[in-house]
Amino acid sequence: MNLFERILVARGLTTRAAREAFLQPDYAAVKHDPFLLPDMKKAVARLKQARQQGEKIVIYGDYDIDGLSATALLLDAFGKFGFEGVDAFIPNRFVEGYGMTMGAVDKVCDMGADLIVTVDTGSLCHAEIEYASSLGIDTVVTDHHNVAETPPPSVAAVNPKFSGHTYPFRDLCGAGVAFKLVQALQTELDGLPDGYEKWLLDLVALGTVCDIVTLADENRANVYWGLEVLKKQQRPGLKALMAVAGIEPEQVNARHLGFGLGPRMNAAGRLETAQHALDMLTARDGLAALEASEKLEELNTKRRGIQDAIFEEACMQAEELADDHVLVVSSDGWNHGVIGIVASKLVEKYKKPVFIIGERGDEATGSARSFGDFSAADAVRAADDIIIKGGGHGAAAGVTLATERIDDFRRRVNEFYDSLQLKNQELYLLPRAEVEIDDFSEINEELIDNLAKMEPFGNGNAEPILKITKATVLSVRRMGADGQHVKLTLRDKNSKVLQMLAFNAPEEFFREPGDEVAAWFQPTVNEWQGIRSVEGQLLHVSSA
Repeated sequence: MNLFERILVARGLTTRAAREAFLQPDYAAVKHDPFLLPDMKKAVARLKQARQQGEKIVIYGDYDIDGLSATALLLDAFGKFGFEGVDAFIPNRFVEGYGMTMGAVDKVCDMGADLIVTVDTGSLCHAEIEYASSLGIDTVVTDHHNVAETPPPSVAAVNPKFSGHTYPFRDLCGAGVAFKLVQALQTELDGLPDGYEKWLLDLVALGTVCDIVTLADENRANVYWGLEVLKKQQRPGLKALMAVAGIEPEQVNARHLGFGLGPRMNAAGRLETAQHALDMLTARDGLAALEASEKLEELNTKRRGIQDAIFEEACMQAEELADDHVLVVSSDGWNHGVIGIVASKLVEKYKKPVFIIGERGDEATGSARSFGDFSAADAVRAADDIIIKGGGHGAAAGVTLATERIDDFRRRVNEFYDSLQLKNQELYLLPRAEVEIDDFSEINEELIDNLAKMEPFGNGNAEPILKITKATVLSVRRMGADGQHVKLTLRDKNSKVLQMLAFNAPEEFFREPGDEVAAWFQPTVNEWQGIRSVEGQLLHVSSA
């Protein structure tokens, strides 16, 4: 069995049929009946009524990429179905905050709305939807977030997280649920013939990858074919954003969405307003698309600068809290649109759960990132009497508290950590190899071409990690302005050599020539001045 086959077997792809279904996803085979989703019939009926009566529809999105993609998707599709007077409302992180709010409903009312269609939000907005109803505005919810025991008082609430339905796949993103609404409308309305909805899959792919839902079943097929749509360049905005980001359309992959387009779109909502990103997605001509994309690029550059400054300040505080198992760092003026990214970087650096808190006068807002057996949400709940509000899940959470209570909060979450008596949590942060090898004989371009067939990579379909169980370090080269990057040249037992590269490498990666090591890596092709060479992206090193 060759190395590629061993990797497929490690993924549970043991039969020819399973491999073919995985390597060549069939859109039609996993296009589940949209009417199996809860309330889909009600949603379609209400939208048909709105179209017949010429009602004003406002699509209420969210300021993250999933919400923006879903909003652009419905604007596009509703136009094709012949809806008139459709508008969009995207809340401002710094004004309305997350989800539906009373103030935002007032603004939507001022827009003349008869019907709100939410995307990527709404399932828990019972009071806000009731308030909209009191103003004479109906609401159709489309969402994928967690739900309460009772559904919201909307005309329809389409969300695979509700119980009591037979839809076979639960992990759609917001754009994925909006896409199912479009598929349902296709059965009742003219304007978007069967099959033509596939041209919306670029937006579905963007939301699916950037919202980090599982790349399996319908999601995998949607992203696989959405990338094919992106390569064909139908949307001026995404075409311009790829150009600004230096992404070659014919080479676009899921990583480009998550790390190239995603951060540029997110920068708008983090620093100013996500409307800039929606303007890019909905731009009709090249000039408007380019202007919107350049604005996103400018904001992303600014975001990186702010992020780096906060990270530097946070690290200085973290060094003084070396004895704490949970890092709680805070400062006045830290931008709360950026602190979540900094929290992730701090976890990576210090191998500890992190709460990073931005103070704004008497009140402070924080973002948490965690891993392993320590739940960030449980830690927030353990400090319920100290905070104003907070919540989330195991890996990430948010918290709002009085600035004067930050030290109390720090003590409480560390006491909570200590009470759990956790051991060896850092192991959760180490890469896990799917296949171990004892030489480099099969690390070649053929393997890399085969691994590319496993795209799109992401949550639930991570890029394969290999481990060489024993190799000798031939040479070590420090690179970068501060010597922060490393290139190791490793030799296997048969004297075959492979270079391994790690950016911003921890100190334990800097080995000595002659050391015998085990190395975890991902094979890549490096192209420099027309010369291609196979090397490894180094993820972890230990003594053999």
